[in-house]
Amino acid sequence: MESSRRDRKIKKRKRKKWFVILLILIVLILTALLYAVIEYRKGLKNSQNDSFLPHEKVEFQGVKDKERMNVLLLGVDARGNEKARADTIMIAQYNRKTKQAKIASIMRDSYVDIPGYGKNKINAAYAYGGPELLRKTIKENFDVDIAYFALVDFKGFTKAIDVAFPEGIEINVEKEMSKGIGVTLHPGVQRLHGNELLGYVRFRKDAESDFGRVRRQQEVVKRVMDEFISVRGIAKLPSVVGTIRPYILTNVGYKEVLPLLATFPGSDQKDISFFRIPIDGSFRDATYPQAGAVLEMDLAKNRQALKEFLK
Repeated sequence: MESSRRDRKIKKRKRKKWFVILLILIVLILTALLYAVIEYRKGLKNSQNDSFLPHEKVEFQGVKDKERMNVLLLGVDARGNEKARADTIMIAQYNRKTKQAKIASIMRDSYVDIPGYGKNKINAAYAYGGPELLRKTIKENFDVDIAYFALVDFKGFTKAIDVAFPEGIEINVEKEMSKGIGVTLHPGVQRLHGNELLGYVRFRKDAESDFGRVRRQQEVVKRVMDEFISVRGIAKLPSVVGTIRPYILTNVGYKEVLPLLATFPGSDQKDISFFRIPIDGSFRDATYPQAGAVLEMDLAKNRQALKEFLK
């Protein structure tokens, strides 16, 4: 009898213990959600909507893959009604099964077939027909399916950096840079803020030209990702999203983003693999009347190399 009463007391204490733990978890989750909403709204309120990106629904007919999530990342300098060419073209891939992330940069002067327009630089496809035509161009030339896109106005990039990292991002500037970027950068290790960091990744007035720019773009992407997957970076994510929202156009929804936020920061596969098209030894400099100076590549070799990298 005494033993039975004691067992009931123990069970009651255990139930009470688990109830308290569950209650604490619920409070923590609700607090985190409330914090995220407040920070997002704060970022949205503080953001000046001076972007010229179109905010209507954009047609994008890529094929989805259950295992691999391919996103076309485009960086543009939107200026009113001017038909801008894509300044940055990347294919970002997240493998839901292996939790690995990859980024392939396609150099904007790559000479390709643009469906309905003939041969030209690949960045002209965006000016002719937006993200959808650029997706078709990549599919036709490289046989890669892309289901999602994210179009980012450079103004949003600078604002997001300043909100997320008010002390800047540490970069080793290898040489003096000023021509064509709106800022002057001096050599040495230093912390760059939004406009300076944008100037760093856009600089190409040297012997490396676009090759150096693509290298720096990938370097900055890695640095920013390393910062964001830290606890401090994740805490700032809601306000960053609120700040950048007016400067980004995308078809990536919450149901795609939330699993990434839940798995990637805690994954062992935090290193991002980088790639570049065209690959070394597969292209030559050429000039054509309708396109100007281009990179004429061995398309078959680059198509195979890109498919191997992504799959």
